[in-house]
Amino acid sequence: MTAPLLETHDLVKDYVIGGEVLHAVNGVSLSIKRGEFVAIMGASGSGKSTFMNMIGCLDVPTSGTLLLDGIDTKTLDSDALAEIRNRKIGFVFQQFNLLARTSALDNVAVPLIYAGLGYTERRERAQAKLEAMGLGNRLQNTPAKLSGGQQQRVAIARALVTDPLMLLADEPTGALDTQTSLDIMGIFQKLNDEGITLIVVTHEPDIAEYAERRIVFRDGRVIEDAAVKSRRRAVAG
Repeated sequence: MTAPLLETHDLVKDYVIGGEVLHAVNGVSLSIKRGEFVAIMGASGSGKSTFMNMIGCLDVPTSGTLLLDGIDTKTLDSDALAEIRNRKIGFVFQQFNLLARTSALDNVAVPLIYAGLGYTERRERAQAKLEAMGLGNRLQNTPAKLSGGQQQRVAIARALVTDPLMLLADEPTGALDTQTSLDIMGIFQKLNDEGITLIVVTHEPDIAEYAERRIVFRDGRVIEDAAVKSRRRAVAG
């Protein structure tokens, strides 16, 4: 049996606020298989974003165990965690987080600088990912000359350029209109069909229906973890 890509055992993240301990994530144990498409849901303050930050190696647990691709992350220093983020995880955010004065091509190539690739290979790989997103004619456009949907496609291309094992998307459709949101979910489903593990954090129930599994947080705990019964299919535009 293939080992899960992600495993957490009694994962806890505490914050001390005003002398009181806030259990942002409180004893979460779950596993995510390679190739799964998972939606993580919950109201503001439920712990879903804190959980995503930990599985994305952007934050470290207070206690418990987090295994990513078989690696116990608590054994890693900050440099090793940064390397995992660069090589194994791709990130997509609600506000795209693109460099404003930089072309789409150079935005996508940025992670490859940290990966140590040369100039020519960086640009070739970045161009290939943008072309796969349908943006082959927008390589030199800055974000200001792209629509919201096009900017999110650039962000997805950037997340994929290192060929990560897992894509983490935090409210990826939150700044987009309905049709553009469907286009983005179509892209995600296509990527998942090709074998990429996808974890999408969303507060929108209809967006979660494009995943195959839904995990719901409340007060730092998982209160629901089940297959999406009536899964929607979207078409990548």
